[in-house]
Amino acid sequence: MTQPLVTILDDEPEIRHILTETLQDAGFRTQSFSRAREFEAALNRVTPDVCLVDLSLPDTDGLALVHRLALEQGAAVIIISGRAQVQDRVTGLELGADDYITKPFDPAEVVARVRARLRAPKGQVAHSETAAFNGWVAHFDRYVLEDQSGAETAFSHAEGEVLRLFLESPKRLISRTQMQETLGGAAGESFDRAMDVRISRLRTKLGEDPKNPRLIKTIYGAGYIFLGDVVWH
Repeated sequence: MTQPLVTILDDEPEIRHILTETLQDAGFRTQSFSRAREFEAALNRVTPDVCLVDLSLPDTDGLALVHRLALEQGAAVIIISGRAQVQDRVTGLELGADDYITKPFDPAEVVARVRARLRAPKGQVAHSETAAFNGWVAHFDRYVLEDQSGAETAFSHAEGEVLRLFLESPKRLISRTQMQETLGGAAGESFDRAMDVRISRLRTKLGEDPKNPRLIKTIYGAGYIFLGDVVWH
């Protein structure tokens, strides 16, 4: 069985060395890069399972790179950054990152977060790539939502994980605890905020009224219910 591949993009040699050594000891394959152009060139040859990306890069805007990765790559994206402000976390998650780790970090925590991102989503239809619901079609192989006119809207890997969870369990209450166990990640305020961001962005892409959503309903104090009629192909 092929070991998962984790790519590391950070311009600090010591950080790259620590992450590479720790991840390899934990059983992962790794590739590390100090420049975004080298990192992006490698993505043309192989798709990693998880990308660890620093935001303070010398040759590109780290947030813009995270956004491109989230929309174009099937890999999970974890930001590792010295930017510890709440707004930096929120912006990173809004742009499609799956997780956000601040420096300095415990290498064991990074391994745990990577493993959490690699947990396979639960559900009986986990291998299906297309789902139709209420005038929409979700193409998980291409990360796009298609409306009745054929117009397409891209969604990120992180948003796709949440959407798939809803579509696999329509008209059933999904608690925050279930979401954390299924999607992975450390429970707490950071995870809750990440889910809020992803659900908000999905509602926007589905044309939902934020004050009275029809498809993704919030059950305060309990979780969420997806009210659509879903057919998997």
